[in-house]
Amino acid sequence: MKITVIGAGNVGATCANVCAEKELAEEIVLLDIKEGFAEGKALDMWQTAPINMYDTRITGVTNDYTATKDSDVVVITSGLPRKPGMSRDDLIATNAGIVKSVTENIIKYSPNTIIIVVSNPLDVMTYCAYKTAGIDSKKVFGMAGILDTARYKAFLATELNVSPKDIQAVLMGGHGDTMVPLPRYTTVGGIPVTELIDEEKLTAIIERTKFGGGEIVKLLGTSAWYAPGAAAAQMVEAVVRNQKRVFPVCTWLQGEYGLKDIYVGVPVVLGRNGIERIIELNLNEDEKELLYTSAHAVKEMMDVLDNMNP
Repeated sequence: MKITVIGAGNVGATCANVCAEKELAEEIVLLDIKEGFAEGKALDMWQTAPINMYDTRITGVTNDYTATKDSDVVVITSGLPRKPGMSRDDLIATNAGIVKSVTENIIKYSPNTIIIVVSNPLDVMTYCAYKTAGIDSKKVFGMAGILDTARYKAFLATELNVSPKDIQAVLMGGHGDTMVPLPRYTTVGGIPVTELIDEEKLTAIIERTKFGGGEIVKLLGTSAWYAPGAAAAQMVEAVVRNQKRVFPVCTWLQGEYGLKDIYVGVPVVLGRNGIERIIELNLNEDEKELLYTSAHAVKEMMDVLDNMNP
């Protein structure tokens, strides 16, 4: 197995490090455009191998896509964060150009790879990678739901003073403040969460989850990286080990949930072939309305990208 991570920033480096420690592949390639940056990160990680006891070889390269040849999985974390004064359209234009170039190079050297997109704006960048790659949509998908669900579970674990291991949850929709956590599908050790927490507290936790990324930006002055990097690595693990895990994943819908030609987060089975199947939940009217509102917001951004034709 060979895994490539494009972008050696905080999220990409964390993803590569988690994949290495879990020994998900014989080789991990970390690529960045900044001279020496990926090489330095990779060398630092490799020097933890004797301490953390793993064999996975980590190689860092500067913009050399030949080193990524025949990758089984590629994780794209490249892109710029939104800066003060930058419009949403500016961010889409800038990062779409980056993601398009990266995807072209990936497919050139690894035409049979599976692509996991982490770059923001997540849903529209996954769409950009899919349009560029020209491969089956089940092999191009985005990481958002696992991160958002992890935040939701973490907040619940804190409030209820229970282990996060015992919390199961489903979250749908776009990555952002229109995401749709589903309390009806949230359990703690098999017990419906609504039996353990009052509605007001649960609503507050859901709202905190929606703005979980912004909360960290306010505290740190930059985006999160430990949880996003670990979430991407969990998706890589499900693929390379063919685990058939059920995860919320940003995927291409073709009529499921009444939505067509859109990338949005829904529960799927994730395995060696990528999206093995999409799970359709029986949503009630309120849940459907929230999902459609979220999907509409995503579609608006996809339209922006289509009109740019990057």
